[in-house]
Amino acid sequence: MDTSVIHGDGTTTSAKKGGDNIGYSGHKHMRGDKVVAFCDRNCNVISPFIAAPGNRNESPLFREALPEVIKTARLTGIDLKGTIVSLDGVYDCRANRKMIFNRGMIPNINPNPRGRKKTKRGPKPLFDSDIFAERFQTIERVFAWEDKFRRLLLRFERLSKLHYAFKTLAYTMINLRHFCLG
Repeated sequence: MDTSVIHGDGTTTSAKKGGDNIGYSGHKHMRGDKVVAFCDRNCNVISPFIAAPGNRNESPLFREALPEVIKTARLTGIDLKGTIVSLDGVYDCRANRKMIFNRGMIPNINPNPRGRKKTKRGPKPLFDSDIFAERFQTIERVFAWEDKFRRLLLRFERLSKLHYAFKTLAYTMINLRHFCLG
């Protein structure tokens, strides 16, 4: 596992039927759930995902997900001190950057201009576009592999525990793909 850089992102699964813990957004008419997951440079999922209703924003979910990443890494004997955490512009806020920095990691978050006409004053946050470009070869690839599991593409289960168990099984099979081929 190469944990010098970890990539995180969120994905949303649409739900066919209603059930527990499934959000409903009145203006979008969308039912489903949102998942935030993290992987290393070799597309190994290193964190149990954090799930929420599909109509929630991903940025607050990050505050729940990062302690889970650190806890999982500690249980497996991985030291994340000095690791670069690469996220997209959805997670760009002072609280998220501070949370990463306080845990001894380096935030690499794409700056979100938020409709500003002029650039924000002060020192520019650290951002490396080459590391950010890796996201499409890592975390987005993991989500594409997850979509190959037809049962997870659309959520048919009414019980969240059952759907999340299938999702955990899919992530386990994605991780085993690297160990069984080599």
